[in-house]
Amino acid sequence: MRILVTNDDGIDSIGLHVLARAMTEIGDVVVVAPDKEYSGYGAAFGPLHLIQPEVHRSSIDGVDEVWSVTGPPALCVMFGRLDLFGHYDLVVAGINPGANVGRSVYHSGTVGACLTARNGGVSGVAVSQTVESFGVEGQGWEEMLADQHWDTAATVAAAAVEGLAAALPPEPVVLNINVPDRELHEIKGWRRTDVGIEPPRSMATAHLEPRPGHTDAFRVKMDWGEAIELPSYTDGGAVMDGWVSVGWLGRLEATEPGFAGVAEAESHLDKLLT
Repeated sequence: MRILVTNDDGIDSIGLHVLARAMTEIGDVVVVAPDKEYSGYGAAFGPLHLIQPEVHRSSIDGVDEVWSVTGPPALCVMFGRLDLFGHYDLVVAGINPGANVGRSVYHSGTVGACLTARNGGVSGVAVSQTVESFGVEGQGWEEMLADQHWDTAATVAAAAVEGLAAALPPEPVVLNINVPDRELHEIKGWRRTDVGIEPPRSMATAHLEPRPGHTDAFRVKMDWGEAIELPSYTDGGAVMDGWVSVGWLGRLEATEPGFAGVAEAESHLDKLLT
């Protein structure tokens, strides 16, 4: 079993290092991670003709092969798929500081790396951990992460990855794991969850602030609302209540629209193209 470990917080992230070392107990590990933070990039590769990506050797204690890429995590996985770093059987991404639940799933670079892996025929496991001082979800600044329980998330991830690796499915899957920021013995257990609709903490306001000395230039000032109580069957609700959230993410597929105006909408295409 060869495991490619990546993240969206950059090669220097403590969560990445802890996760990579935990994965060495399961298989051969190659770390391929962005050279800097690419949080919120989802499954984007970025404009390759502009970023002109480079690959550099790096180092993590306890891991033999480590690379950094000047691009987002999905690009790291895509390069791996092209055998730049040799064949791999599984992608594990994280540990992200801040839960990737609800709407965050759509934008997360941690999850995006795993979605990219699945598109290439390889299963992926995304691992995130709450940042309690920030209301569960969202990126954590350094001062918030001083006492983060990285080993708890790594231990949970190792158990899930070991189970998945023992019997890899014939069709690739994506497993999204979110772990409370607690000691392992303080976690209530785990639940299989749905992707929630609401985030644990909503964006309350956004407004423009003029940049001093710059005409017609503004900064966007954003404020966060209070934490929202979420249903326990959702990923956000479970992890807020002290459970490990385990979610299996499906593919983006076409569906029947099922609304009254669909015929009217499609009739315009008929007029143009028939």
